[in-house]
Amino acid sequence: MMSAFSAAKILSPPPFVAQFAAERSLCPFLSSPSALALTRSPLRSTRLPRTPLAVSSDVVLGQKPLASSSSTSHNEDVGREAALVLYEDMVLGRVFEDMCAQMYYRGKMFGFVHLYNGQEAVSTGFIKLLEARDSVVSTYRDHVHALSKGVAARAVMAELFGKATGCCRGQGGSMHMFSSTHNLLGGFAFIGEGIPVATGAAFSSKYRHEVLKESNPNGLDVTVAFFGDGTCNNGQFFECLNMAQLWKLPIVFVVENNLWAIGMSHIRATSDPEIWKKGPAFGMPGYHVDGMDVLKVREVAMEAIARARRGDGPTLVECETYRFRGHSLADPDELRKPDEKAHYGARDPIAALKKYILEKNLATETELKAIEEKIETIVEEAVEFADSSPHPPRSQLLENVFADPRGFGIGPDGKYRCEDPKFTEGTAQV
Repeated sequence: MMSAFSAAKILSPPPFVAQFAAERSLCPFLSSPSALALTRSPLRSTRLPRTPLAVSSDVVLGQKPLASSSSTSHNEDVGREAALVLYEDMVLGRVFEDMCAQMYYRGKMFGFVHLYNGQEAVSTGFIKLLEARDSVVSTYRDHVHALSKGVAARAVMAELFGKATGCCRGQGGSMHMFSSTHNLLGGFAFIGEGIPVATGAAFSSKYRHEVLKESNPNGLDVTVAFFGDGTCNNGQFFECLNMAQLWKLPIVFVVENNLWAIGMSHIRATSDPEIWKKGPAFGMPGYHVDGMDVLKVREVAMEAIARARRGDGPTLVECETYRFRGHSLADPDELRKPDEKAHYGARDPIAALKKYILEKNLATETELKAIEEKIETIVEEAVEFADSSPHPPRSQLLENVFADPRGFGIGPDGKYRCEDPKFTEGTAQV
């Protein structure tokens, strides 16, 4: 029954969705815009954001470009302190990723490196609302999630350089950021594999609260799981939505829908491209929000996190956003059309927030410039730190591989077998 949950469709179907549906004669309901649909819910504690303009590829169809996110009104004005926190975090993510691109092409990083440019509003909008005790589970595009959760820029950069001073001592690399101190439960290289981990973390929170009676007067520990649109056709996604709703787990599922799964258009790969509707299918609220506007993301995140914390269960949030670079730094990015990329580039979430701050007189150009210079210094220092840090020792090779001290990795004397000169006899040098 619809009355059993709150299903909020924040956006009308993007025009390119309607065009595709008409061409394929599949989804008739997409051929014309639909109105905002809300159902009453006794669980809602804050108002929903006003209807924003849809993020879409309408520029490809020759339609009028979208207005700047900052020109769209929000339910509640954000104060100076909160706005500057959001701005600093988003600038940090952008500058850090731009530096990663430089270091990658200079041969300082190896393997696949996936950058987050353009999607900063999603990470900042959600993670800056979390408490230290809350958990975040990321994907292979995880650098900025780690930064937003509080992991030091130097620790993330050192990890990317494969150095012993990295947050995973150089053993994780770009796609596997982890920090137990900050409750960052990892980046995951394969799509979907982080969702069960996040669901388990949320189960742990509820188990500690209800069974072990480790109650917190401020509510449950919340887990936020980030993943992309390409993940939403995987089995783990559906299984975990079911379990989370069945057990009313304190988790928020955040879809960073950047419209492309590597080189596959989301519209071409999904029978129903409106991912948010998969939430109500399992009985949980589903939101569809403009992921290029940090203030709109923040409004929805505030409600979803509060709902999880008070024990009302999970929420699915689809944030439509866009990455400004290729899938990875090894991707020439030739499949997306130039006009589509230019269209979204004009909707830069950082520029939109900056305009909002100046229009609301929350800060001056000079103050924002000072923040940008501060971030430049932090990132440059992170590179210097990473470059001068030592590589992991050979003795670290088999750590965290074998749990049994008497097993293959560690000898009876407590020393690592890999340190034995005969360990690599007859094989390639370790």
